[in-house]
Amino acid sequence: MDNILVAKNVSKSYGDYKALSNISLEIPKNCIYGLLGPNGAGKTTFIRIINQITYQDSGEILFNGSPLMPEHISMIGYLPEERGLYKSMKVGEQALYLAQLKGLSKNDAKKRLKYWFDRLDIGDWWNKKIQELSKGMAQKIQFIVTVLHEPKLLIFDEPFSGFDPINANIIKDEILQLKEKGTSIIFSTHRMESVEELCEYIALIHKSEKILDGKLSDIKKAYKNNIFSVGLETELNGDTFMKTLEEKYHILSSKFDAKENQLDFTVQLPSNTTTDILSELSRQANINRFEETIPSANDIFIQTVNNKENDR
Repeated sequence: MDNILVAKNVSKSYGDYKALSNISLEIPKNCIYGLLGPNGAGKTTFIRIINQITYQDSGEILFNGSPLMPEHISMIGYLPEERGLYKSMKVGEQALYLAQLKGLSKNDAKKRLKYWFDRLDIGDWWNKKIQELSKGMAQKIQFIVTVLHEPKLLIFDEPFSGFDPINANIIKDEILQLKEKGTSIIFSTHRMESVEELCEYIALIHKSEKILDGKLSDIKKAYKNNIFSVGLETELNGDTFMKTLEEKYHILSSKFDAKENQLDFTVQLPSNTTTDILSELSRQANINRFEETIPSANDIFIQTVNNKENDR
C-alpha cells in the first residue's frame, strides 16, 4: 500500500508522563484517516510531532517515503482545535499574510483567497476584524488558510467544533471534495458520528498506546457479534410466540404491537444458524425485516477501551 505517512515505534514523554508509547501507524495516500481517542489519549502530541512543533524521544516518521524533515512542513496543512487567528487584524489582511507564510506569492494568494471566499460565500468579510466574527465564522477563515496552499497532507483536529449543523455540513462536504482531488487527510476527533461519515481507516489511541487500527469496514466485520434486528407480522399471540422463541434463542429485546400484529425483536444467534431461524419464522409469520446489526464506530470505541481497561 502507498502511504503518505508512516510512524514506527514513536514515543514521547514529558518528565514522568508518557504521552505516546511505541505508536506505529501507516496512513494511506488519498484517504481520510480517523485518529481517535478520549481527550488526553495522545492524539494531539502525535499531531504536534508530525508538524515538527515538538519531536519524538524515539522512533521514526516517514513522510511520502522519506524521513520527516523541515522542508515537509510546506506540504502539510494543520487546523488545530485551538484556533490561532489574530483577533485585531482584518480577515483579508490576515489570510493574505498567512498564505504568504505558506510559500504563496501575493498574487497567487489573492486569487486562491477569492476562490475560497466566493465558494464559502464570505466575500463581504474581507475588511472585518476577527474579533467581529462569531466562533464559527472565524473557523471558516482558519479552514481556508489551512487548505489554501493545497498541501499533500491535511490534519484536522476537531474541525466541526463550534459550527452549527448547516456550516458543519458545508465544511464536511469541502473535506470530502479535497479527498476526491487526491489530498490525504488525518481527522482527529472523539466524535464518532463524524467518523462514520468520513473515515475509511481509523486508529484508536488510549492512554498513550495504540489499541486498534485498520480499515473501518474490516474492523466493523471483526466486531460483529451475530445480533439481528427482526420485524414480523403475525396473527399469533405475540407474547406466547415470543416465549417460544426465547426457549430456543437468545432474545435481547422485544416489542409487540397488538393493533398492528407487529412483533419486533433483536436476537443474538450462534454462528451459521440464520437459515434455521428464518425457516422457522417464515412458517409462522410474514418477515418484514431481518437485518444484521453492524456495530457502530462508537460501539467499537467503547468496547475496545473497556476491554483494555479490564486487561490492566
